[in-house]
Amino acid sequence: QVQLVESGGGLVQPGGSLRISCAASGFTFSTYGMNWYRQAPGKERELVAAISSVGDLTNYLDSVKGRFTISRDNAKNTVYLQMNSLKPEDTAVYYCNARRGPRTDYWGQGTQVTVSS
Repeated sequence: QVQLVESGGGLVQPGGSLRISCAASGFTFSTYGMNWYRQAPGKERELVAAISSVGDLTNYLDSVKGRFTISRDNAKNTVYLQMNSLKPEDTAVYYCNARRGPRTDYWGQGTQVTVSS
């Protein structure tokens, strides 16, 4: 049974930092590209960061470049998103996604990140 379980979300003040994690099971994690998406109230889900299966390639949404870092530990079947210099506009539910080609796509349940003073 495929599972993606996010953790680490919460409330943080503007300018603060947070690291969210996604623990994967039920599939061969090291062969999947991993992505973090987010969805704010009333907005469409957007791709925030992506990392290749072996971790050598990353890509970021322009608005988070230089502030967020995606990484993965294939030995632990876990992907991370380190978020620094957080802004109120980063407030959203963050979703972990595993993808291998157009037909294989798994999603986590999401973790809430709220940036507010």
